[in-house]
Amino acid sequence: MICAVHQPQTFPYLGYFAKMMQADCFVYLDNVQFKKNEWQNRNRIKSNSGWQWLTVPILHHFGQSIQEVAINPSVNWQDKHLQMLQTCYGKAPYFLRYFQELKNIYQHPWQKLVDFNLTTLEWLKQLLGIKTPTYLASEIIPAQDNATLTADERLITICKILQADTYLSGAGGHAYLNTDLFPQNNIKLSFQNFQHPSYPQLFGEFIPYLSILDLIFNCGDDSQSIIHRGIL
Repeated sequence: MICAVHQPQTFPYLGYFAKMMQADCFVYLDNVQFKKNEWQNRNRIKSNSGWQWLTVPILHHFGQSIQEVAINPSVNWQDKHLQMLQTCYGKAPYFLRYFQELKNIYQHPWQKLVDFNLTTLEWLKQLLGIKTPTYLASEIIPAQDNATLTADERLITICKILQADTYLSGAGGHAYLNTDLFPQNNIKLSFQNFQHPSYPQLFGEFIPYLSILDLIFNCGDDSQSIIHRGIL
C-alpha cells in the first residue's frame, strides 16, 4: 500500500492532486512547523496581466505548527478572493458550475488556516473524483511523540500506523530525505515523477504550476484526465 504525506496547502497545483491519485492513503501533515512565504496560505491564479497571488492573510509567529496558525480577522480577504476569482475566471467555461459552491465555503467564518485549507482540499478532491482516503497527521501521531520525531521518522511512523509498505515522496524529497532509513524500516521509498500537462487557459500563452482552480474553471469534467496525463 502506498502512502503519501503533504502539508495542507491553499488551492495547490496539479501535482499535489496527482500525488493523491497515486496513493492508497494520503495524510495531511498538519502538525509540523508552518513555513511562511511558501504554499500553505497562498497560491497563484492567472489574470489578463499574468499570474498573481491569491493569499489568505494570517496571524503567525515563528515556531507555530500549521494547525495553530490563525487567519487575520481584520482583513476582508473572503470578498477580495471572490472578486479576484470573478475577475480572472468569470469568462472561463466552467466558472459558473463551481463558483457558487466555492462562494459558500468562503462565507463561513473561518478562524484557522488549516480548517479552510482542509475544507477546500476535500471539496476539490471530490470534484476531481479522487477516492483516496485522507487522514490528519495530528490524529495519527500523539503530540508528545510528534515532538520527539525527526522528519524522516515522522513519515516512517505514519506509514507504519497506516500499514503502508511504500512511501511516495515528492520529487524534491531527494534533497532532504534520509533514503537509507526507509528500507531499514521495511518501507520502499518512491519519488513522484509529474510532468505538468498543458490545457486550455484564458489570457494567452499557457502558464504552468498555477492553482488547481485555474484547471477546474477552464476544463471542468476533463480536469481529472488532464492531471493523469502528467503522471509518469
